Amino acid sequence: MWQLERPGPGCSPPRLLLLVYSFFCAAGDCLFVTDYFTRTPRKLNAFNSFASVELFHFNVPEDTMMAVWNLITFKEQGGTFGDSCPNRNVTVYFRSGAPPVINPLHTHFPRDTVIPGSFAVTLTWTLPNRTTGAFNVTSPLPGDWFLAAHLPKDEGKISVKGLSEECQYLFQPQLIVQKLIGISVLYPGYFIDQMIPVHNRSALYKVFVPNYISKVKVQLVNCSTKNKSNDTCPVVLKIRARAPPVHNSSALDCREWNPCELVALVPAWEQWYYILVERYLSNSDVYFRIGVQVTDCSKSHLSKDRAQPSSSMNMPQSFGTAMGFSLSETLLMASLPGLSQNASPLHTSEDSIIYLAPTADTNKCWPIRPTLRNELDTFSVHFYVFFGPNISVPPDRAAVFAINLMPVLDSGGVLNMELKLNLSTLKGANLTVFGCLNHGMPLFLRENSSPKCESESAAGFFLSVNVSSNITKLRIPYPQTGTWYLGLRSLCATEHGFEACTNVTVEVYMRSYLTPCINDCGTYGQCKLLRTNNYLYAACECKAGWNGWGCTDNSEAYSYSFQLLSTLLLCLSNLMFVPPVAIAIRSHYLLEASVYIFTMFFSTVSHFITIKPVTEVHIFASETSTKQPTSCC
Repeated sequence: MWQLERPGPGCSPPRLLLLVYSFFCAAGDCLFVTDYFTRTPRKLNAFNSFASVELFHFNVPEDTMMAVWNLITFKEQGGTFGDSCPNRNVTVYFRSGAPPVINPLHTHFPRDTVIPGSFAVTLTWTLPNRTTGAFNVTSPLPGDWFLAAHLPKDEGKISVKGLSEECQYLFQPQLIVQKLIGISVLYPGYFIDQMIPVHNRSALYKVFVPNYISKVKVQLVNCSTKNKSNDTCPVVLKIRARAPPVHNSSALDCREWNPCELVALVPAWEQWYYILVERYLSNSDVYFRIGVQVTDCSKSHLSKDRAQPSSSMNMPQSFGTAMGFSLSETLLMASLPGLSQNASPLHTSEDSIIYLAPTADTNKCWPIRPTLRNELDTFSVHFYVFFGPNISVPPDRAAVFAINLMPVLDSGGVLNMELKLNLSTLKGANLTVFGCLNHGMPLFLRENSSPKCESESAAGFFLSVNVSSNITKLRIPYPQTGTWYLGLRSLCATEHGFEACTNVTVEVYMRSYLTPCINDCGTYGQCKLLRTNNYLYAACECKAGWNGWGCTDNSEAYSYSFQLLSTLLLCLSNLMFVPPVAIAIRSHYLLEASVYIFTMFFSTVSHFITIKPVTEVHIFASETSTKQPTSCC
């Protein structure tokens, strides 16, 4: 899926896309559209913290089959090509959905901080003043993509400015995408007859999965070649959320299964699922009937009164089931022409279309409670629960809450989650409240010997509070935007593992909020609000040798005596202005003397301001930024 190439004389991104076109065009009668995006070249800086990184923002369209980033780096010196500049490697990080959380210096992160994954490539120089690289992503996830680029950390050498022209390293990323137009759309419950002709390799479909779906099942039946039924179906069935399937997507060899059914458990909600039917090499057409069945978990065999929200679940009665309607209430059979609304569970209107009603899940996905969003400032947002912040977790079911992060706007801060167990509500029970924070869909914790916050296709962040540890915290820097789901489940420890508790409803204090930086970067850091084009994000800038994402790594920190000595020597150096002042006064150059005194005084003050977090000398509040001017956090 990930591949880095450096195009030589015989290979370039346009030729690469031509090869991609010839491969994916085998998916059937297809139409590809090519889009091109570029960004203005920017000067790269040596890495010191994320505030010194150059961040680039791209948007990948839906139905994109291939994305190629053309990475161009060149040198400049004095307005001309910098052939004499030393070669310095350029590191580029890629991440979908939010800026990459990088740690090139291998420093320590603050406690309770999780690190989202990203992918990095290093560009080396192939020409004296220019180098290029191509980063290819097959079937990329749609939406926001972020690139972060920087030079290696400075070696600490001292050089005098002005003696020679400064070497500048400029970086310019370009994006070329090819998206497929006219992908066939499948509707849940409808089966249609399809064919893969002999000259095509595969067929691509997509289906939209709404809220409250616990299972998606793709069924391929009545498979035959040349209108003759075979015992085996010579195709492979693949499925993937949000983007077309790749080599490591969920797959099923239909030659070994009859009927061929590929199941996706705990699917992502409100997302497109892409289905690829890929044939084995043969000299015959392949005929089949394909459909998608979804399992609706918004209703179950449980009584209506038991599933109704109440004040004990921190939700007014008037709100009903939050977060939208179920599939069976919104998907009308009239969405396709020729199908009667009075159809039975199995209805055939034509020989090529069959409708099957959605099935219900016996395990109900409990009502999901929304949270109220209160925006205080940039990256300063609190999420409140109805009748909170104390929430009740019943013994027989989970309490699930939804936290909505605004697209692009909220991805440049830190998502914080805190849970505190009210010990007075335990009533002596050996109880543990497990929490699962996941993006895109809720992961419901079941009774098990070892509760886990993961499924076959997704993994969330696990939290737990009990008698011995009644407080837990979680920090996610640069979180993905969209809906995050927090599921809380109370289980009692027994000899056979964890089981559902009886008649014990516990209270948990929940606090969820966004901040610009982690703990405001501590004592030895400054939280800065940065801007790249129209995208805002926050990062820490550390001082006095402290490092790390939250300026909490003291492995290279200066001692207090060294900081104090450096400060005094720096300030005493301004005494060199005293002789010029004395000479100017003696020669009756009062204007020159006042200029020297003015310069000496404010130079000393500026040194105190610079080392303010180090020596804790508070004179003025400095509000500066190394990027484009914005307010400081």
